[in-house]
Amino acid sequence: MKPIVLRLLATIAALVLVGCGQPYQYTGTELNPPKPVADFTLTDQHGQPFQLSAQRGNVTLLYFGYTNCPDFCPTTMGDWKQVKQQLGSDAEKVRFALISVDPQRDTEQALKQYLDRFDPSFVGLRPTPEQLEQLSREYGAGVDTNAQHGALDPARHSSYVYVIDPAGQLRLLFSHDVQPQQMADDIRHLLRSS
Repeated sequence: MKPIVLRLLATIAALVLVGCGQPYQYTGTELNPPKPVADFTLTDQHGQPFQLSAQRGNVTLLYFGYTNCPDFCPTTMGDWKQVKQQLGSDAEKVRFALISVDPQRDTEQALKQYLDRFDPSFVGLRPTPEQLEQLSREYGAGVDTNAQHGALDPARHSSYVYVIDPAGQLRLLFSHDVQPQQMADDIRHLLRSS
């Protein structure tokens, strides 16, 4: 082979090797360093306790929303359904949990009916007003827990999906414009790198 062809092949091989060594770039917003999160236990739509620390070893997606939400909440649940499908068998290691910002109206039955429309494995959580206020502060979820006359304004909440890694740390934020395939890719990387 001619020396120029050999040099060209060597350059291509070097570029391929360098490209393989690049760190993964998350589509979601990466928290670096990851943020430790406080443990909590809330009641799910089946009346069972859901403890965050019991989810270790899995990736947990948290979303603050409510069943009467007209826009981001159903869109996010629809995205989660697609994410779960795209993850295939990896979905067994992912927990999808909606934390109600309207627990007075989001009864266990309302949460169950709502989530069953998307996927019966999705978890609906009902915090007390005190738990909701604490969780809103912990995650920066922007839930209006101090509305006039003591009533919550469920329309005022974050539209982020909070992603907790298998070690129990907040690692990523997905904004509403991150596509399901991108979420699935980020989640798959978290599962494989932990």
